[in-house]
Amino acid sequence: MARLHPFRAWRPPAERAREVASVPYDVIDTAEARAMAQGRPHSFLHVIRPEIDLPEGIDVHSDAVYARGCSNLERFIREVPFTEEDEPSLYVYRLRMDGRDQTGVVGCCSVDEYDDDRIRKHERTRPDKEDDRTRHVVEMRCQAEPIFLAYRDRADIDALVAAAVRTPPLFDFTADDGVSHTVWRAAKAGDLVNAFARVPLLYVADGHHRAASASRARAHFKAANLRHTGNEEYNRVLATMFPAGQLRILPYNRVVADLGGRSTVDFLGALGARFPLSPSGDPTPARRGDFRVCVADDGAPRWHAFRIEPRPEASVIAALDVSLLQDEVLSGLLGIADPRTSPRVDFVAASAARRSWRSASARGGPRRGSRSTRRRFRS
Repeated sequence: MARLHPFRAWRPPAERAREVASVPYDVIDTAEARAMAQGRPHSFLHVIRPEIDLPEGIDVHSDAVYARGCSNLERFIREVPFTEEDEPSLYVYRLRMDGRDQTGVVGCCSVDEYDDDRIRKHERTRPDKEDDRTRHVVEMRCQAEPIFLAYRDRADIDALVAAAVRTPPLFDFTADDGVSHTVWRAAKAGDLVNAFARVPLLYVADGHHRAASASRARAHFKAANLRHTGNEEYNRVLATMFPAGQLRILPYNRVVADLGGRSTVDFLGALGARFPLSPSGDPTPARRGDFRVCVADDGAPRWHAFRIEPRPEASVIAALDVSLLQDEVLSGLLGIADPRTSPRVDFVAASAARRSWRSASARGGPRRGSRSTRRRFRS
């Protein structure tokens, strides 16, 4: 069963929450992070993407980058200032986007449950990203961003969350991207702990690299602690847990750098021979099993729709869209057997994709040499 742990959070004053808040580290690249943080000395991007405060072109995995992240966090604690909660607490967190609410619980989960698969994964991680976030945790001795977990809806948890949102919030603001964020401290953390103890499994919806990094960081700290008991904070991972019925999972796009020697026409022909293609003016798939592919060799992005039906004997994991795309297209057609290590494939979150194509449309097409000129798959 899920073990939920209250924790003593460090948090900014309510009036400065919007100033500090930032998008997650992995939905933007360094150039985008640098632009977003321009004129915002206390944006949390200075902590989670600290290379933006160093000369352009610096190796993002260099010692100087992690050292700057540590010094930036210490500066935030002094200047914002961040204050530590008086006692371990749990929080209720509501996101509102496009008129839709998603409300979850923020606390710490057990790394043991991640390691023994009671926190279920569905995605393989990339070693370079895992190495980066592990070192980030080890050097800073904190978890700067939560993982995103889902659980099957429960009426008892819903009632406790509903009670929390009737109280005055700690934070309530709308970010630059139009997403509203509201946070409450749960008055009865013990009741939520007991309710989650009846949840048999949690599922990683987003944050596979952060979760894997928490496990590796725990191994590091455990090896260095001769008096390890299993109760130390490094045995836990910061998480936000949402009921599955509320989730709106946004695309995480695959961007392919080359077509394995094929021309665009030949590739689309081979793809269409397996899965009938049709032109699409909508880049967003309508339902499970639907996919979009975009090519932009001549400047203007062109979207095509196709559908993959899972095999009748497919397991739950093999029938996921992410698995179908990997097995049938990335591996089956393009020979990208291991997306964790292949330099031929990259991953772009939905928010970054929207910015990229909105900018491309305004210019009349993607810039030559930008990642927007590559082939993009959405599922």
